[in-house]
Amino acid sequence: MENLMGLLRVHVLRGVNLAVRDVVSSDPYVVIKMGKQKLKTRVVKNNVNPEWNEDLTLSISDPNLPIKLTVYDKDTFSLDDKMGDAEFYITPFLEALKMRLEGLPNGTIVTKIQPSRENCLAEESHIVWTDGKLVQNLFLRLRNVEVGEVKIQLDANGCLHHIREQYRI
Repeated sequence: MENLMGLLRVHVLRGVNLAVRDVVSSDPYVVIKMGKQKLKTRVVKNNVNPEWNEDLTLSISDPNLPIKLTVYDKDTFSLDDKMGDAEFYITPFLEALKMRLEGLPNGTIVTKIQPSRENCLAEESHIVWTDGKLVQNLFLRLRNVEVGEVKIQLDANGCLHHIREQYRI
């Protein structure tokens, strides 16, 4: 715990056009992994456009580890079916946290991340200064599946203080 940089809140908002794994629909849920941590959302029954609207909190000790997001279809009598996965890094978000941003007006875009082959972004992602904190919206395109995207939001929950102490900012 002495290497703990802080906490990162991952707000899992919704899924869009997820793959059908049952007869006519799916019962999706999201699993987020970082290192040895594993968190999951609730199951949304019979919906390929689910709205989870759940907060999952990861403790950050190694900022270079990727965060892996996987969507599963809950099955009653067999193993859950995988409905795609995505991977992203929080290094641009942590770099933005190192900046002195106090006093910026709400809605100021601090940085933009473009979609590329190296990330799973479906569209440009903005890191924004809102209500005295840094927020990043990500629209992730799922890999290893025919269709599907998941919208999440990152929020530095208590991360700023620890990063400033570590880097003596």
